[in-house]
Amino acid sequence: MRALHVILLAVTAMLLSGCGYNTIQVQDEATTSAWSEVVNQYQRRADLIPNLVNTVKGFAAQEQAVLIGVTEARARATQTQVNANDPASLQQFQAAQGELSSALSRLMVVVERYPELKSDQNFRDLQAQLEGTENRITVARNRYIQAVQDYNVTIRKFPVNLTAMLFGYDVKPNFTVENEAAIAKPPTVDFATPTAPAPTPAPATN
Repeated sequence: MRALHVILLAVTAMLLSGCGYNTIQVQDEATTSAWSEVVNQYQRRADLIPNLVNTVKGFAAQEQAVLIGVTEARARATQTQVNANDPASLQQFQAAQGELSSALSRLMVVVERYPELKSDQNFRDLQAQLEGTENRITVARNRYIQAVQDYNVTIRKFPVNLTAMLFGYDVKPNFTVENEAAIAKPPTVDFATPTAPAPTPAPATN
């Protein structure tokens, strides 16, 4: 009886493997891992913002509207609960992150008015960290998009689609909002002080 049980388990494992069950598990786990990295990078950006806002406030306290806008956008982004498997929840998350990106972009425009702020070492360090984080967000998002695409293609293929239906694996939503390009585009964070133009030579005298 025990031998029959072992044989049945072995046959079942072979059937599941041949129908793509194991592939589904691997790709489903890959999407989970990729999503975790997306969330981590967005959180890393959120963690930088309080210091960034405080530094700007030290040089441009009168820019209250912009500073409050960034702070409120950060609060909405960090408070948004997201389920990456729910299209509406994912869209809400993207919208909140997009609002924060827009608020940061407006802050960068304000910074251009304050040369002393742009030359402050603490601010320049935050600039470098923000720029690096925005790049990491882009990489993490692209990896997640690719992982979801691979997973969705797999569970639509025959005979894997039969296995997916049997075990309740559905197509996953992806980053597909209308303003995707705007959300994916990192805010400009280049605060390098422009080089002063060369003086115009005096006209030659006769």
